[in-house]
Amino acid sequence: MKVVIQRVSNASVTVENEVVGEIGQGYLIFLGVGPNDTIKDCERLVDKISGLRIFSDDNDKINLSIKDVQGEILVVSQFTLYADCRKGNRPSFTKAAKPDHAEKLYEAFVDLCKSRITLNTEKGVFGASMKVNLLNDGPFTVEIESINGVIV
Repeated sequence: MKVVIQRVSNASVTVENEVVGEIGQGYLIFLGVGPNDTIKDCERLVDKISGLRIFSDDNDKINLSIKDVQGEILVVSQFTLYADCRKGNRPSFTKAAKPDHAEKLYEAFVDLCKSRITLNTEKGVFGASMKVNLLNDGPFTVEIESINGVIV
């Protein structure tokens, strides 16, 4: 399971001209699910994200977690994080999980964010064509991957 986390001042996701998720200061998280991922990967990533200190304190040091700043989370499913671009010019997505498996873990990940980090967790629409709007704060972007429940 892979996440790309962007620290944002605000972010939103729109489906068919309707805003379906919107946050202020916090994390925009793009989530990619692999075929062998489990709930253990969701739990490990959410716990890591919960304690991740990438917000600035009063001394302008990146020392605060999302909980410390009472930030919000917007989670967007993105199977393209598993793109394989080694051959040819068209990416292959065979390393991404099948939609039914991916959606189950996507929903579990969102639920864990709500219960372990912040109730102010929004989401996109799984499998939909989405427009994501964000104001990256920093910019600050990190990538984290969990394999078999272990951060790699």
